[in-house]
Amino acid sequence: MTRIYYPLDFRRNNSLKNLSNQLRDLLEKKLWLKILIAMGLGVLMGLFLGPFGGYVDPVYAEIIGEWIALPGYIFLGLLKMIVVPLVFASIILGVASSQSMSALKKTGLLTATYFVITTAISTAIGIGMAFYIRPGKFISGDLVESALGSQTQTISTGPGFDPSALTLPSTLIGGLLPSNPLGALASGEMLQVVIIAVIIGIALVSLNKEQSTPMVSFLTSVQAVCMTVVKWSMTLAPIAVFGLLTKFTIKLGIEALLGMAVYVGTVLASLMLLMLLNLLIVSLVARYNPFEFLKAIRDVMLLAFSTSSSAAVMPLSIKTAEERLGVKPSISQFVVPLGATINMNGTALYQGVATIFLAEVFGIDLGPFQLLVVMTMAVAASIGTPSIPGVGIVVLAMILNSVGIPTSGVALIMGVDRILDMSRTAVNVAGDLVTCKVMDRWVREKPERKAEETSKIETKNPEEKTGDKVKTNTDLTASESSNV
Repeated sequence: MTRIYYPLDFRRNNSLKNLSNQLRDLLEKKLWLKILIAMGLGVLMGLFLGPFGGYVDPVYAEIIGEWIALPGYIFLGLLKMIVVPLVFASIILGVASSQSMSALKKTGLLTATYFVITTAISTAIGIGMAFYIRPGKFISGDLVESALGSQTQTISTGPGFDPSALTLPSTLIGGLLPSNPLGALASGEMLQVVIIAVIIGIALVSLNKEQSTPMVSFLTSVQAVCMTVVKWSMTLAPIAVFGLLTKFTIKLGIEALLGMAVYVGTVLASLMLLMLLNLLIVSLVARYNPFEFLKAIRDVMLLAFSTSSSAAVMPLSIKTAEERLGVKPSISQFVVPLGATINMNGTALYQGVATIFLAEVFGIDLGPFQLLVVMTMAVAASIGTPSIPGVGIVVLAMILNSVGIPTSGVALIMGVDRILDMSRTAVNVAGDLVTCKVMDRWVREKPERKAEETSKIETKNPEEKTGDKVKTNTDLTASESSNV
C-alpha cells in the first residue's frame, strides 16, 4: 500500500517539537530554490510592467504592482502580527532557561559585548571601503541637483533619535523603561519589549520552580501558537516574494540602479567583506564548517533579503539556529530576538558608506573626530533601530545632521535604498546566526573544560587513596605478625 505523506498534517500532535519538524520538512523541500526563482520572476515582471518595458502606462503599472504584491502584504502582516508576542515569549524563555544567575550574567554580558564590537568593526569596514573606492567622485553635479530638486527637504530624524535627548537621564531612562509595559507591547516598541522581557526572565530565574512553572508553561504555549502562524505563512513565501519584488522593480526602474552603480557596488562589496568576516568567525571561533553554515542559513537569508525585515524572519532564524545549526534553545531564543533588535551590523556598515559618499558628493571633508562621531552614532543607533524595512534611511539622516552634511542628500540615495536595505538585512540576519553559533560554542566549552579539570583531579586522587590503602594493609600485616 502506497504511503501518502502530508507535509502539513494538522491531525498530528500539535506540540512545539512537531511544529518544528513540520517547518523543517517544508524548508527541506527546496524552499530556497522556490524563493530564488520567485525573486528572478518578480524582477522580470517588474521590468516588463515598469518604465523600462514601456508596455503599460505608469499609473496602471503601479496599481497592478500593488495588487500583485497583495500576497506579500498578507505574508508580512502575518509575520509582523506575531513579532511582539514571539520576541516577548522567546526572550523570557531563553533567559529563564539559564541554570543560575551567574550563567545568565555571563551569557548576557558576552552577547552584548560581542554585538557592540562587531557593529563597530562593521562601521569601520564601511568607512574604509568608501574611502578606498570613493564612489562620490562618479556622481555628476547635474544628478545631484536633479535628485535634490525633485525631493522636498523635510526629512525628519524621528522623535526617538534626537541626540540632545541623551543628555537628559530622565528622558533616556523613560525611553528604555516604559511606565506602561502593556502600552509598549501594544505599540511595538521593540527595545522596551526586550528590556521588559529580560527583567521578567531574570525574575523567573530567581524564583523557585513551583512559582515559575505556570508562567513558563503559558509562554511556551504562546511560542507554539506563534510558530503555528509561522508555519502557515511560510507556504505563502514564494508568492509573497514574487509580488513584493515585482512592485519594488516597477517603482524603482532600472535607471536609478544604473545611475548609482558605483555606490551600490561599494555597499555590496563592503557587505560581502563583512560576510566573509562572519564566515571567518564561524570557522575560527565557533569551529564550524563555513560552507555548511551557508548551506544551513540560505533559506532564512533569502527570505530576509526579500522582506527587508530581520524581525519578520526572526521565527525562522530561531528554528534555523536550533534545527540546522544545533544551537541550544536557551541560546537561540535569547540571542536571535535580542540580535534582531540591537545587532544591525549590515545597517551600521551601510551608514558608514553612505555618510562618506554624501560627504564626497557635497565636497565636505570629514576629520578624525567626525569619523569617530559617525562610528559611535552608527553603533548607538543600531541598538535602538526597529528591525523594519526602510528605518535605516531615518537613522542615516540623523548621522548626516550630526556631522554637518545636508540631510537633503538622502534624496540622492533613496532611489536605490530598497535593494541595499534588502542586502544589509540579509547580512544582519546572518550576523545574528553567527552570534548564536559563537555563544553556543563558548557556553558549551566552559562546562567541558570544568569537567575535564574535575576528571583530572578525580583521576589523581584515587591513586593517592589506593596507595594509602595498600600502606594501611601492609601495616596491619606487620602488626599481626608481631602479635603472633
